[in-house]
Amino acid sequence: MYLVCGEALFDFFCNPGERSSELNFKALAGGSPFNVAVGLRRLGVDSALFGGISSDYLGQRLRQVLSEEGVSDRYLISSDAPTTMAMVALDAKGSPQYMFRGEGCADRQVLAEHLPVLDETVSGLHVGSYSLVVPPVGDSLLALVERESERRLISLDPNVRLNPAPDIERWRQRIESFAAHAHLIKVSEEDLELLYPGVSPSTSIERWLAQRCQVVFLTRGSAGASVFSRQHGHWSVPARQVVTRDTVGAGDTFQAAIIAYLVQHGLDSPAGLAGLSREALAAMLDFAVLAAALTCSRVGPQLPYRHELAL
Repeated sequence: MYLVCGEALFDFFCNPGERSSELNFKALAGGSPFNVAVGLRRLGVDSALFGGISSDYLGQRLRQVLSEEGVSDRYLISSDAPTTMAMVALDAKGSPQYMFRGEGCADRQVLAEHLPVLDETVSGLHVGSYSLVVPPVGDSLLALVERESERRLISLDPNVRLNPAPDIERWRQRIESFAAHAHLIKVSEEDLELLYPGVSPSTSIERWLAQRCQVVFLTRGSAGASVFSRQHGHWSVPARQVVTRDTVGAGDTFQAAIIAYLVQHGLDSPAGLAGLSREALAAMLDFAVLAAALTCSRVGPQLPYRHELAL
């Protein structure tokens, strides 16, 4: 089982109404960690979500989605605080623009006392997005990663979101703290531009590879993706050609596909990742690019199922 750690929320997609004073909304369950947990199950990997979830109506709906998707609720932390809401509007290129309403919400109310005791069925942990930065959940997740990084595979996706946490210096500090314990990092070109403007992506990536990290994947949107390996160097592949509806959930799909490949090939451990062949690394990159492209061909975070992809 892979344990995904972080927020669960509802994305409210905004569309113009008939009059300028009106907006139409469509609410979809989401949050980057939530999406990754669901994406893993759709790709045939046992997953669980560790995070705070509200007892309110939206929180109940989130639990229902997790149950329907087969994601374990064993590590969820119940809270009477409300569910975070993210207002999402698409720009002219189909890229999402976010506005968060999350201060004091349930996904942030994870304390050190809530950290789970993990057994041998949990092979790895994934962390990412604004749960890394906002208190108190950010401190709790860092303590969990520090505790587990010697014995379980740790994957990290910064997924920088300045709306819920606008202090970019805090983002830098937190990402570096988590990166020091991660074996696998997936980062977007946009994330690195926000974190380290004017700095070459390879400079940041090489710094991470000089620590515990073995492999870094860099996503470049319509330009494709690159992989940087401590043992096998780096190379890039183009994006798959699809009619892009929007890019919501593409990064989460890429992340879930990477983890799924490792799990389903028995490589979901620090030693397994370190021993990954160049051929396997190339196949994993191609699979993740294919999965992300399929999500881009759909509206919203509609992550693919295993039967839709060749694995």
